[in-house]
Amino acid sequence: MKALLLALAACAAMAAAELSGIWVGQIPGRNGQFTDVAFEFTQTGTKLSGKLYGDYKSSPIVEGIVSGELVTFVVLASEQAGNQINDSRLRFTGRVQSGEVELTRERESVTNAGNKGGAQTRNGLGQSATFRLKRLA
Repeated sequence: MKALLLALAACAAMAAAELSGIWVGQIPGRNGQFTDVAFEFTQTGTKLSGKLYGDYKSSPIVEGIVSGELVTFVVLASEQAGNQINDSRLRFTGRVQSGEVELTRERESVTNAGNKGGAQTRNGLGQSATFRLKRLA
């Protein structure tokens, strides 16, 4: 009986955080400036999907997983670099703590949207930024 109670307590502790809803924050950018963003998360069990909303567009959230307080997902975004449009794959990893989500964004890949060839970015691959989100009430 004691083992069963311990197993149930462990399962409850590992239960996924509920992220469904709209979360807002600011992502750090170039020259110390911040960009306002909103994430619309849809959580079904441990699966996470939704959209990232910026100033003028939205980008889909794919490959989302919630495991306890840990969250990871990918955003497929189109970004302008000079006269070129690039398709970027941005990986977000983080943790839900005290009613907020702390995320780190890392650019995994960039391709030219026109020909799917190589593309250059100002910051390059692997650059990361950490920020916090709060649930929109």
